Amino acid sequence: MAEITGDQRVQSEVLEGLATAVNHRRWFVELAVPYLGDDPIEIGSGLGDYALEWSQRLPRFTATEADPDRLVQLKERLADQPSIDVRQMLLPHDDRGHYSAAVSYNVLEHIEDHVGALRSMRDLVRPGGAVIIIVPAFEFAMSPADIATGHVRRYTKKTLQAAMTEAGLTVEKIHYANALGLIGYFMATKVFRLMPKEGPMVKVYDTLVLPATKAAEQRIRPPFGQSVFAVARVPA
Repeated sequence: MAEITGDQRVQSEVLEGLATAVNHRRWFVELAVPYLGDDPIEIGSGLGDYALEWSQRLPRFTATEADPDRLVQLKERLADQPSIDVRQMLLPHDDRGHYSAAVSYNVLEHIEDHVGALRSMRDLVRPGGAVIIIVPAFEFAMSPADIATGHVRRYTKKTLQAAMTEAGLTVEKIHYANALGLIGYFMATKVFRLMPKEGPMVKVYDTLVLPATKAAEQRIRPPFGQSVFAVARVPA
């Protein structure tokens, strides 16, 4: 089984910093909601920010984490949430399940065998259910921040669709998201070599820029973005 690569301390610092980007998180929460069904599983829940938001809309939710230390933190944070089950999960694996969907945000880019990981997600989901993915976009944006947090690749729509298809999934929707975020990320991490942590730039972008970006992209899908969002179905 392949563990997620990268410096766990740096990953946790980035997760804690990005948790302050409330508008960004709520946008990406909303993207997945129509496809989650009644009993989804999240692969790579981190500190539980997305799990908490999704679980408020669902009767049952399963959160998972690969890193043992972060799993302890996740269990402690979600201990008072009776509708959320927390378990450890590494990818790829041979488990089978009957979840309504598997959702995984910013995890696949850490895993060498990403097709195997997608097959594992597929096998957790009942026929007709969804596998919902967000990954960082465009190799040209690969930066020291990516390397420090364990990214082994970034994606385009074409490469993500190819991986999902090879894993036996049927891609239903795929598009870029957060176009201005890609420009900001490139400048901050590639040009100025900063880490995407909590700070004035994150707060200003999340408060002032992101709401306008979201509104524009709800009308017109951009030809590029900071992330690729995809939904694929498990064949019958």
